[in-house]
Amino acid sequence: MARKPRPKVVKLTDAAAARMQEIMAGAGENFIGVRIGVKNGGCAGMEYEMSYATEAKPLEEVVEENGVKVLIDPKAILFLIGTEIDFVTEKLSSRFTFRNPNQTDACGCGESVTIVPAKLDA
Repeated sequence: MARKPRPKVVKLTDAAAARMQEIMAGAGENFIGVRIGVKNGGCAGMEYEMSYATEAKPLEEVVEENGVKVLIDPKAILFLIGTEIDFVTEKLSSRFTFRNPNQTDACGCGESVTIVPAKLDA
């Protein structure tokens, strides 16, 4: 029996991809993409991490999305499967947002989240 393919780890909206390209173009270094991960912290238990990537690390998953290379920390893959990253601009702020189907809770300030690992069907 063939395995059902797992969904993409992350998807970028057009707005998120455009903003990431803009940031990398103005950074002054030769970055190959954006590294995404999660770390323990905050009042809800976990926080999303984003940083520039100059090279791929061993075991990272690489997703090419809307002209941007996204490198995903292997420890974060099960926490991020199916996540859509967007860039939103509001009256007084602009930021990247994560719509994550594995997120079960968030703190009041929105800086930390509770995420459960995705359950993959065999």
